[in-house]
Amino acid sequence: MYLTGIGDEAGALLDHQIAATRALGWRSIEARNVQVGEYPPANIHDLPDPAFERAVEKLEAAGVGVCCFGSAIANWGKRITDPFDSSLAEARRAIPRMRRLGTRLVRIMSFAVREESEDQMEEERFRRLRELTRMFLDAGLQPVHENCMNYGGMGWPFALKLLENVPGLQWVWDTGNPLFNLDRSKPKPWSRQDPWEFYLKVKPWIAHVHVKDAIWDAARQEAVYTWPGEGHGQVRAVLKDLLAGDYAGGISLEPHMAAVFHDPTVKAAPAEAQYANYVEYGRRLEALVAEVRAELKPTHGSGVEQDV
Repeated sequence: MYLTGIGDEAGALLDHQIAATRALGWRSIEARNVQVGEYPPANIHDLPDPAFERAVEKLEAAGVGVCCFGSAIANWGKRITDPFDSSLAEARRAIPRMRRLGTRLVRIMSFAVREESEDQMEEERFRRLRELTRMFLDAGLQPVHENCMNYGGMGWPFALKLLENVPGLQWVWDTGNPLFNLDRSKPKPWSRQDPWEFYLKVKPWIAHVHVKDAIWDAARQEAVYTWPGEGHGQVRAVLKDLLAGDYAGGISLEPHMAAVFHDPTVKAAPAEAQYANYVEYGRRLEALVAEVRAELKPTHGSGVEQDV
């Protein structure tokens, strides 16, 4: 197992993302939005070529790898009724850049939930995800689907149906997302999802993990994000279960405490505060992992590796 983090949670500038990674003594980031020099921030697969080349130079000079592309492919900002061309174009841009950086994993999704209709157009979603998955697998790369605000994140039955219909797809488990997502597999009125139940159902396909934690504030109808292990995301239980089973993938922090990537109504903290929060979150995650390892030590030898 290795520890990493979604870089833009430490700040928009790649320099800040690299500095936070090195401050923690880690060797990789999960690259999502990146700002290099005078170029505006963009997803790593959408950076202009000169900006991407400068990003590669900075990462190589710092000895920091990229373990996963946090792509925007088929994410909650894309509707299943939108033309498929844009998703295909994003995948075609991502593949050579992943190869250039030696990155094996790419986070994808399954398009936004259709709030206006009970028809989620499943077959079209499956068809598109099969094509995207084949593109990456044929290139020797592994797509992983995140349980988020998308079809596969509507509840564990939807996740399993997606996995059944898209051969080769694997999963990135996000510990915090079930806390604010409705369980649409249950009768109305929908309750929030049970993170432990969902985790156990998709566990055989998990290749990567995002750690965020939160407490659902029913009065305000919003998630209040916490340090890892202090919320209701079952973070400690998930870590213990993974370590006990010789999990070899990444544990990637995504605090959401100083900035919430998918919610433009949440004002990001100043760059210095984002950086400090990211580093502190990383240290607390390390401490939590160490506690879990100590609990397992009498019967198990699981450890944490820093290699990508």
